[in-house]
Amino acid sequence: MLSLYDQIQVYLNMEEEISFKEFSDYYKRVLDELGQNHETFDEEDVWKHLFVVENVMSNAEGRAKQGKGAEAKKYAKMAQRLELWAKNFGGRLAEAGYTEENINERFNKMFEEDAPVNQS
Repeated sequence: MLSLYDQIQVYLNMEEEISFKEFSDYYKRVLDELGQNHETFDEEDVWKHLFVVENVMSNAEGRAKQGKGAEAKKYAKMAQRLELWAKNFGGRLAEAGYTEENINERFNKMFEEDAPVNQS
């Protein structure tokens, strides 16, 4: 199974948008991982999980604004829950001495990474 970070890179490099079901399944995997392991994350894990959380949160917010009905509400709830994790990880990085500018620079580098080659 691909790690969550590798999978988000695949999603970010796709031309088409994934279905609600796939998005929801990925979101649930992210929450499971965070709930079970967040206390054991080292600094690199925090960076990668913050990147995942920020991207899923941003995408969920965009889908909530574009959509209507039950799915839009579900996307909004997803974004809301992930915002708490983003604040948690951002706070951990701030405690480690990183600034907002450092985070933005690191994210720009992470966005430039290619998706894993063996994925479609």
